[in-house]
Amino acid sequence: RRSAIHGNGVFALEPIAKGERIIEYKGRRRTHAEVDAGDTGDADSGHTFLFTLNDEYVIDANHEGGVARWMNHSCKPNCEAVMEEADGDNRRRDRVFIEAIRAIKPGDELMYNYGITLDEAHTA
Repeated sequence: RRSAIHGNGVFALEPIAKGERIIEYKGRRRTHAEVDAGDTGDADSGHTFLFTLNDEYVIDANHEGGVARWMNHSCKPNCEAVMEEADGDNRRRDRVFIEAIRAIKPGDELMYNYGITLDEAHTA
């Protein structure tokens, strides 16, 4: 539903315990070069739905993405992204899950820190 943070958000419908795995961040696996050269959403609106999976791949939730793409950033998050490496050498099979880092009440917006580092300040 609509979020006070940005556009749409994801909200808890029932209590979520600290440490609980909530959802997988899903989408098409694309190389960094493919993402840089292709259709990755509307960057000006802030809706690109990209998640860096590893040095080889990005999860592009603009394509085949799930509900987790609507989770907003927060500097005071109640969730975190947890990377899970697949067995073997195929980095395309790595996965990202969102887990609760504290107890969450029904109605709370689910948020995690995107971990984005900007080269320059974008706001005062």
